[in-house]
Amino acid sequence: MEKNSIILPEWRRRLLENHLLITLILFELILSVVFLIISYLIGKIYLRGIAVGLIIAGLTSLVAYLFQIMAMKRKINN
Repeated sequence: MEKNSIILPEWRRRLLENHLLITLILFELILSVVFLIISYLIGKIYLRGIAVGLIIAGLTSLVAYLFQIMAMKRKINN
């Protein structure tokens, strides 16, 4: 059964339904790069700290996502 949405286009709905975790991880990493660039341009150490925190959070989420994929593959194989 296909869901039609007035608010979300088809490509955006499919992206959010099927790939939400990886989309959020990529968003975190892109946002951290933006904060890192801004911090170097402006020279604020506070923004650099936010960028480093976002990088750590993004990499931690990525590791958790990879472990989830490995567990699902192991469950399917058994």
